[in-house]
Amino acid sequence: MLPTITWENDVVVMIDQRKLPQKEVYLKLRSVEQVALAIENMTIRGAPAIGLAAAYGLALATHQVKSEKNLDETFEKAYERLWRTRPTARNLFWALERMKRVFNKNRKQGLEALKDVLLAEAKKMDMEDLAMNMKIGEYGQRLVSDGDTILTHCNAGGLATAGYGTALGVIRAAVAHGKRIKVLSDETRPLLQGARLTCWELQREGIPVTLITDNMAGYLMKKGEISLVVVGADRIALNGDTANKIGTYSAAILAREHHLPFYVAAPLSTFDFSIKTGEAIPIEERQSNEVRKIGGKLITVADIQVRNPAFDVTPARLISGIITEHGLLRPPFGPAIKKIAGG
Repeated sequence: MLPTITWENDVVVMIDQRKLPQKEVYLKLRSVEQVALAIENMTIRGAPAIGLAAAYGLALATHQVKSEKNLDETFEKAYERLWRTRPTARNLFWALERMKRVFNKNRKQGLEALKDVLLAEAKKMDMEDLAMNMKIGEYGQRLVSDGDTILTHCNAGGLATAGYGTALGVIRAAVAHGKRIKVLSDETRPLLQGARLTCWELQREGIPVTLITDNMAGYLMKKGEISLVVVGADRIALNGDTANKIGTYSAAILAREHHLPFYVAAPLSTFDFSIKTGEAIPIEERQSNEVRKIGGKLITVADIQVRNPAFDVTPARLISGIITEHGLLRPPFGPAIKKIAGG
């Protein structure tokens, strides 16, 4: 499995996803600011992986404190900086909130003990994410039949998580169970996470994958070449409305039109129990040159006006099921989501 992010010799180490698939480069991040920038510029991306980066970032900030009198201020500044990095992925805020609870609970232990506790918590979250993804994969593979062709969008694989994946975890588990499946990967404009990352992950594992442009899915569905759709998520509301990479909503509409199952795979940390519907999910608008350029090369008029929302929201009514580490949730999602939330 891919070492998406790790802790080595008091620094945060992560694979630079901007360089893939041409180069496999690992960066050593030695400050909270470097971790925050890595999240913002998508050196690391994918909701669960962003959460892990934030957790390790807080551990890093505390590790670098020399005097206990600076501890609270340093932690709070790091917390606030990481909080501001990206607005949509719920896992980011979930991880920061969890680390803050641990900090407050153990604050009186002293500086050195607190450093150990926070690092241990970040590592625990890392291992938990891996275990959750494998459970998601196990539940999800039951929805896949031998011979199926699965369409996926963006990258919800090892690179987006601790190393196994949510949507790609379902695919990996299906293959592990001996099912002969094929994958169609949407390229996922504008940053091509499907073309660059999903194809790279699956090809290196020998899982049959074919790249298609985002606007080919409907045609292939009509021809009967797609069996089901499985995607990840960045935030899920109480009613099951789901934010994911821009273009997911379009895929869901196409799946409904062609009577194909559309599944979302995500851990509990992606659910936002504070919002009732997807209307309350903040949608990140990213910088214009991500659309104007591909691979750093201008493909349009240099000063053309651009819209670049990074995510869209798929209404719960278009989702056949949400695959979690607690099992498959079926519509209506409200009661099922409240049950796994503990109320």
